[in-house]
Parts: sequence; C-alpha cells; structure tokens
Amino acid sequence: MITDSTTERTPMPLSALLAQRADETPDTVAYVYLCNGEEIGEQVTYGQLHDDVRSLAGALAALAGERRSVVLMYPNGLEFIRAWLACTAAGLMGAPVQVPTRRHAVQRVRTIADDARTTLVLTTQEAREQVLAEFAGLPELAELEIVATDELSAPTTGAELPVPRMSDVALLQYTSGSTGTPKGVMVTHANFWFNAWETDRLWPMEEDGAVVSWLPFFHDMGLVLGIVLPLWAGRPSYLMGPEAFIRRPGRWLEAVSRFRGTHSSGPNFAYDLCVRSDSVREPIDLSSWRMAANGAEPVREHSMREFVGKYATSGLDARALSPSYGLAEHTLKVAGSPPDAEPAPLVVDARALGLGTVVPVAGRQDVAAAVTSAVMSVGRTVGETRVRIVDPHTHREVAPDAVGEIWVSGPCVAAGYFGREQESDRTFRARITGAEADGPFLRTGDMGFVHGGDLFVTGRLKDLIILKGRNHYPQDLEHTVESSHPLLRPASAAVFPVDDGVEESVVVVVEGDSRVGRYASPEEVTDAVREALRRDHRIDVADVVLIRRGTLPKTTSGKVRRRPCREQYLAGGLTRLVVPDPVA
Repeated sequence: MITDSTTERTPMPLSALLAQRADETPDTVAYVYLCNGEEIGEQVTYGQLHDDVRSLAGALAALAGERRSVVLMYPNGLEFIRAWLACTAAGLMGAPVQVPTRRHAVQRVRTIADDARTTLVLTTQEAREQVLAEFAGLPELAELEIVATDELSAPTTGAELPVPRMSDVALLQYTSGSTGTPKGVMVTHANFWFNAWETDRLWPMEEDGAVVSWLPFFHDMGLVLGIVLPLWAGRPSYLMGPEAFIRRPGRWLEAVSRFRGTHSSGPNFAYDLCVRSDSVREPIDLSSWRMAANGAEPVREHSMREFVGKYATSGLDARALSPSYGLAEHTLKVAGSPPDAEPAPLVVDARALGLGTVVPVAGRQDVAAAVTSAVMSVGRTVGETRVRIVDPHTHREVAPDAVGEIWVSGPCVAAGYFGREQESDRTFRARITGAEADGPFLRTGDMGFVHGGDLFVTGRLKDLIILKGRNHYPQDLEHTVESSHPLLRPASAAVFPVDDGVEESVVVVVEGDSRVGRYASPEEVTDAVREALRRDHRIDVADVVLIRRGTLPKTTSGKVRRRPCREQYLAGGLTRLVVPDPVA
C-alpha cells in the first residue's frame, strides 16, 4: 500500500478512517448540525458515529440483498452522514440526490435509480412522508422501495461486513446534468483520500481547524468539504442546510464567526449574496477564516473585490479568498489559490483571447485603447495532480499561453462513469498525441490556459459561441448581460447560439426583477442588454427574452442549463415577461 510520505499516514477506506478516529479520539465531536443555520442541534462524536455506522451497515447489508447500489435522498443533516458511511462499510454504492419538491425532481430521482440499477431509496422518516404525501401515485415512484434509515432496527445477529478496498467505489456522484443526461461518476475510497490530502496540503487544516458549510451533500463540493475533509483531518464540521443560507445569507458569516471557522467555501453567487444582503444580525469576527474557496461556477473578480471590501472591517483577510477549480470527475478539487496569495485577475487582450491566444495587456502602451478581458486565476495543482492544455480536436498539447481543453491526471481522477464504458474511455482515458505514455488523462470539457504557472478557466468546450471566427464564452456574455441594468441579478441569464441554416446568431434569455414595470419597462431592460453586448463584445443579438424570476432552467447546484433553455426557446416554450396594466 502507498504511504503518504508527507503526512506519514497510510491511505485507508472511509470506514477504516472512521474506525481509527473512534479508537483514537472517541469523545471528540465530529459533526454538528445547526438548526435553521443558527442554534446547535444534533451533534455526534467519533465514537458514537462509528457505533451508529456499524449498526446501520449491518441492517443495510441485509436490506439490500443482491442490490449493489442505493439512492441517498436526504436533506442536509447527520442522518445522511450515517447512512452514506454505513453504505461504504456495507459495500454499497450510494448515489446522493436532492429531496424532490417538484415533479421534475421526482423524475430525476427515478432516472438516477434506474441508471444506478437499484430500486432501493434511503431517506429520513420525515422526508419519506413528505415525498409520499406530495407525489404518491406518480409512475416515477412505482417499484421504488423508500426506506427511512432513522427508524431501521439493528439486525439481531451481527452481519459480517466486507472489507473495503481502496479501489472500491464509495460513491456514485451524479453529474448536475447541465449539458446532458446525468451520469454516475464512480468515486473510489482512494479518490476521496487523495483529494482530501491534496486539499489539506493546499489549505492546511492545522490544530485549530474547523469547517463551516451550508453546501448541499448531494453536490460534490458540499460532500467533500463538509464531510470527507473534516473526517480526514479529524476536525469538527459545523453544518447547516442550504435553505438556511439562501433565506438569510448572514447566517453563514455568523457561523464562521461563532465557531471560529477556518475552512468554509461556496460558489461565486454565495459571495455576491453576502455583498448584497445586509442580513448579518450580530457583530462578527472573520479573522479565523483562512480558506474561503470560490468554485463550482465562474469566479468573478468583482465578486471577490466587493466581498473583501465589505467584510475587511470584520477581520476578513483578503488572502483567505481562494478562487479554485474542480469537478466531480476529479472527486472535487483540481487547483486552488494558496492562502498566502491575494486573488487578482489577469487582464488580457479580449480579441486575442477570442482567437485562442493569451496576450496580457499590463505594461503595454496601448492599454487604454485595447479591448480587454479580466480572467481570474484558479491557482495551481498540488501533490500528484497534473494539468495539461490540449487541442480538443488534434489531442496535441498546445503552445504556452494558448487556450485549449483542460486535461487532468493523478490519483483523484475517478474510475469512470457507471455502466458507460465507451464514454468512460473517451473521457477518463485520453492520451496526448505524441506523448501517449504520459497519461491517461481526464478530459474535463472545460477550456482554459496556463500562465505563469497558474490555471485559468475560460469556459465550457461545448458551450463555445463562434461568431466571425471569434470565440465567445457564454459566461462572459452572461456577466455582461447581468450587469447591464440595475433590475437584473447575478446568475440570471443564459446566452446560447441559434442557427437558421444561413448563419449563427446569439439569443439571450434573462430573468427580470419583480420591479420591472414599476421602475423600468421591459423594453428599457432589453435595450440595455443589447447595448451592453454591442459595446463590450461587438455582438448584435438576434433576440433578448425577458422571463419571470425563478423560471430560468438551472441544475440542482444553481448552474444555468443553457442547452434546455435553448431547446425551450426553439420550441416556443419560454414565457416572456408581460407587465400587467396598472389597475385604474
């Protein structure tokens, strides 16, 4: 077995790691759940958690029978942690999903259950009653066995549990489905170990380390940073539900302050929410916060700057802000900014970037006349993870300071997609032409470049918009759209191409604030969108569709689903915002 020479720790499966924690520090608190994101609710020590997991693992082994996978349909809470770790101890592959509140979410549960080849769905008693009360009789629930683990009895005789191997699949992490049908990423015990090790090497937990997280467990970022990393490091994790944060973003910052959180992360929109919200209800001290990773969606320079500007007086160190990059197919983290560096953008020539070349403009005499684009560094890799920038068509490594597809190799690359061998070969086992021995590599599907040793992400390969030979990244256009008028919000726009058989053009779909009609007409808003895109990107859009807030297709993690949005647009399924006539 490989020994980690840096930490002098031998990699081990999750169940063995929990057993070690229970043996060495049985009375140490492992996880704490904050009711409503504020008050301490249920908490569990390593000793208690180990006993619970062993007991539940025996019950699940008997319940599962010949089934090798289960769906984990839980709200954030300690019961999810017990159930998932019990699954790993019983040799079952758990597939986390969101507790459905709408019909399409029920369909997703069924789609994932079918893809994972299981009929067993684990949840809490409360969640089961909620789902059955709202969706009983739906064909998607037919033949699914929904079991509440918090009311399962331990088996009368101790079940003989398998001994997990590092290569065993510990989780089926289903992709968000922003670009297609969800696929189950097979994440092994080894993947979790090394991703946690690399994360700790980049952002050390140290003796005073403590995690605070509101991120959902069905998302890789919430599961790894909220559950796996604290278990690996033996540090406490203070958890709340994502709904508690969304309802009052100040709860996140208050929890970091109250529990002296050192590691707490979120996507870019979370930092934007905290800037716009004045919901902090008590004096806060953020001086303990050492790692505020920003990932899961494009990192915006203005978001980082404004967040630091607002909370620096509360003790926030600008160096804590850590733009990062990761994906489920790599367990989570690929690269991140170190804690001794303050995040800063790289300003480049936008026209050159559109043609696939990185030309920094700092120091040039014609900076004022240049059309520029600011791209945030997402840091560097650590450990054995390596990044290469590759031409997605020729599979040859590109020249320095050129844009290409990001390919990754190392011990955090997952085992592949469950039941999809050909797709796994294409995605997880790619080879660089002319350097076939250097690999295999994971094709991320993301475009980017390396400059000065740092990784920069420019967009998704499949989402590229090519107009008159220039590449336009949708997230850049969407940022321009969302900033074009005061009644538009972050993460509210989708930009995509349409082709009429003669030429390709651009369509914008954007959610309007509820104040549209009172303070500005829909025409004023759409005109502002058109003008901003024309001014900043030299694009004349074919159509701007203003829709009601909350109706833009998004994934469960909040990413805009451009492809379904495009399909709805072409099918005439988008309802344009119509402002009612004022009552006389």
